[in-house]
Order: sequence, then C-alpha cells, then structure tokens
Amino acid sequence: MDNAELQPQLSSDLITIMEKRQPEALLVEYSRANKELRNLKGSMDLIKELRTKQKDIEGLKALMTECPEDKEMLNMATEELSQAVEEERRLQNQLLQSLLPKDDADERGCILEVRAVTVSFIFLNCVPGTGGEEASLFAMDIFKMYERYSLKTGWKFDVVEITESDLKGYKRNPSDHISLLLQVDVQLRHEDLRIDTYRSGGSGGQHVNTTNSAVRITHIPSGITVSIQDERSQHMNKAKALKVLCARLYEIERSRIHTSRSKLRSEQIGSGDRSERIRTYNFPQGRVTDHRVGITHHSINDVMQGENLDIFIDALLLQQEMDAVASFNSEQ
Repeated sequence: MDNAELQPQLSSDLITIMEKRQPEALLVEYSRANKELRNLKGSMDLIKELRTKQKDIEGLKALMTECPEDKEMLNMATEELSQAVEEERRLQNQLLQSLLPKDDADERGCILEVRAVTVSFIFLNCVPGTGGEEASLFAMDIFKMYERYSLKTGWKFDVVEITESDLKGYKRNPSDHISLLLQVDVQLRHEDLRIDTYRSGGSGGQHVNTTNSAVRITHIPSGITVSIQDERSQHMNKAKALKVLCARLYEIERSRIHTSRSKLRSEQIGSGDRSERIRTYNFPQGRVTDHRVGITHHSINDVMQGENLDIFIDALLLQQEMDAVASFNSEQ
C-alpha cells in the first residue's frame, strides 16, 4: 500500500469515526471514536509532511541535474538531499508505526516477574522455576539489574513484595524466567476469592511477626494464589495482593485471546525447561546473548548494572514492528 492509496482509506475511516460521534452514539463509542480520530489525523498529517519532503527531494535532484557544472551549488544540493532523504526515511518509519494496530497494553504500567526457586519478588517477582538454589541467587542479580535500569530510565519503581533467602553469591548455570504482567483495573467477584491472613515471617520487628498482617488471596476458579507480607498493614498487603492477582488473571485472559497472534505468555514465561533459552548470561566469558534476536553484548558487567539493555530492547521492538507489518500486509 503506497502513499497514494493511504489517504483515501484514512479519509474513509474518518467518515466512519465521525458517524460514531453523532449525539445518539453511546458515551463509550464516542470516547473510542475520538481516540481513533486523533490517531488517524496524526497519520494523515504525516502523509502530507512526507509528500512535501518527497517533492523537496525531487526538486533537489532536478537542480543537481540542471547545474552539474556549478560545484558550489552542487555541493549544497548534495548535502541538502542527504538530509532530506534521511528525513524522508524518518517520516516513513513514523507513518508506518502510526498505521500499525495499537495495543492498549502499551499505555499501561506493568509488573515484572522473575521466576526462580527460593526467593520471591513481585515487581520484580521471583517464584519457583528450574535450577534450585543457584536460580534463586541469580534472580536477585536480575532483580537488581532491572531495578537499576528502571531508575536510570526515569520510571517509577515500587517493590511489591520480597522474601529474602539466606543464600549469598551464585553458582553456575542458573535458570530464571521473566514475564510482564499488566497493571489493570478489573472487578473480581467476592465469591470467587478466598482470603486468608497469617503472621508474616522474616525481618520486620516484633510487630510484623506477632500480628496477622500477611495476606494470601486465592482465586478459586483458576487456583491462582498470591501472598503478600512485606507491609505492616493487613489492608495494604491485601491491596497489593489484589493488584498482582488482577494482573495475572488479565494476562492469562489476554494471552488466551491473542494466542494465535502474539503468544505473549508462552514467549515470556516459557515451559520452565533449561533448553528453552531466551537470554544467556555467560559470566566466565563476560557476554550476554539474546537468542530471540541473535544479539550478543560482550560486557556483562555493564548489563548487570542496568546499562546497555536498550541494545536488546531496541532490537526486540524492531522485530515486533516487522512482525506487525507482515501481519498487517497479510490482512490487506
């Protein structure tokens, strides 16, 4: 689909959206139509800007053809042409991104879950996985890595729950699994929940250990259980547990609906088998390899300090965009 075909299609979409914005439309339809209208208007503005830039490029090429002996003019035109071509490429990428289907998850916060054996974190969250104690030890390193990256990126970082172990250091070949859970606002039926309270363990003082401040919530239909005990207040622990439970239930449903397109849950969590590799941290050789995009970075210390993770993230985003383009073209 070239630029000439895009604007009529976008105009047709705008007409449909404007019809949805009639007074008799439902409030939710009106709100959704306004959002779609803003997105499509942005795409049409990009098309106009791209066409203007392409006309500039044609004019510069014509000028270079007409004045081949004027060296000064030729040099200026060549430099401007190079800049214009780069700007054209940028606009094309922006236009392509604006036309790809939007995922509501992009605008939500998330809970990053790291799965290991004997320690637990939620945002970050480490829960049982494969590999024994060494995976639990390595999970703390992964936790710290993402914490540093989040802070350097300027994101708000809250620890929902940590259960510490007595282990120190790490052994070879740990196996951890990482997934993203979206923060969502959903209503859970009270009859579907079993809420238990108990005395929290670990450090925290006499008050923490002698009151039933810890909370365990079980979603009866799915069997999913979330336990939180790091706050002194039972109310605060319950609120955190509900937040994590909602995120897990939403992700399961979202994965079920979109399995054929994204396979999100299976790609992020995997089967728990060591042979299913997503990213390898090779400390003896000082390198980190992301097997999804085939990129290796040869400074593992920088990566563990939260540096240079964008090398992998940018490549994954590019791959995601390419997959979305392929899916978009196949549906045309």
